[in-house]
Amino acid sequence: MFAALLGPAFATLPEPVRALHVAQGLKRYVGEVQVERGSGLLLRLVAAATHLPPAGAGPLGVEIDASPDHERWTRYIGGRGMPSRLWREGDVLCEQLGVATFGFHLEVVNQTIVWRVVRVGVFGVSLPPRWFAGVGARESADAERYAFDVWASLPLVGLLVHYAGWLDVRNE
Repeated sequence: MFAALLGPAFATLPEPVRALHVAQGLKRYVGEVQVERGSGLLLRLVAAATHLPPAGAGPLGVEIDASPDHERWTRYIGGRGMPSRLWREGDVLCEQLGVATFGFHLEVVNQTIVWRVVRVGVFGVSLPPRWFAGVGARESADAERYAFDVWASLPLVGLLVHYAGWLDVRNE
């Protein structure tokens, strides 16, 4: 799915990034993650509705069940699962996290996949993508490891979550 979305640029990615995205079937990966979370009642409600991970640092487990047209990811952070479902609609990668569905444009910049929000729906209601300019992700390599950096902040609300870390994609 990622190779189809990125076209020829997919071949320019580092091996750990390509390896994670070409694997099919159920795969399990382990790594480390550092999570920052915002505070306040509204932030806690949004975090609960989208299954955002708790703050902290430590081990990370990720299960990816991939087929050519969709993927199910479950990230295990701080003893909790954060499930999401990914699929392709034309040139947009869609990801459902709890009650929210995001549409991302992906591009390769300096051997890094950059995710940029192009559409958002909550409970099926479309919201202005400009409200989500502070939401995005980067996927790259750190030596032989797959590396990620994911952030989400909202205007007038502030930081929801920022998590970054790595996965060992050489061994399941």
